Amino acid sequence: MEKRSELRSVIEELSMLAKVQPGDNLDAAHIPTKLFLHVCTLILRVLDKIGPTMTVLRQDIQQNIQRLEILCESDPTKYSNLVEMLKKEDSEGNTRKGTSCSRAFLWLTRSMDFMVALLQRLVKDPGQNMEQVVEESYNSTLKPWHGWISSAAFKVALKLVPDNKTFISLLLTKDQNYDNLKEDMQTLISLLVPLLEEIHSILRFYRLDRLKSS
Repeated sequence: MEKRSELRSVIEELSMLAKVQPGDNLDAAHIPTKLFLHVCTLILRVLDKIGPTMTVLRQDIQQNIQRLEILCESDPTKYSNLVEMLKKEDSEGNTRKGTSCSRAFLWLTRSMDFMVALLQRLVKDPGQNMEQVVEESYNSTLKPWHGWISSAAFKVALKLVPDNKTFISLLLTKDQNYDNLKEDMQTLISLLVPLLEEIHSILRFYRLDRLKSS
């Protein structure tokens, strides 16, 4: 049986995640921790296709995933919902600390923002220069929150981005053509955008949305 593509794996996970959204009551919001982290891990695999450019971002994502995993394992029942983690750290006054799980959640969300921006640009213009796609996606999502060191490192790493044909071919599985892949990317975008809107509303509720890298 043909191995599922990373994008299709993410789509399946997000389809499950989308079914449990609670609506407008942010205090009662429910973001399942394990599903959220699984989606983050799968998105990590897609980012890996871009190559060494994503090394720094990848390390940050991995560390943030691990931080939330450790918390979840400390009390699986209580922290099965990421919002409970935000409530706990908010009540303790720890949400804005550099090593807080709230910050980890924030940066994982911003990494998803980057992923969506990248896919949207690829879908809109698959012939666009890949370096430009990555740079524009970074500038509109992560750069406003990064310090100058991270921004400078990213600028240098842009030179290592593969061309768009190579990147797209890496995303394809043997049973796929570009039209299938484009459909998958559009489906993934349609699932990620409302989820991210929900999460950003939660982050604003807990006054985390404007935090920059420490």
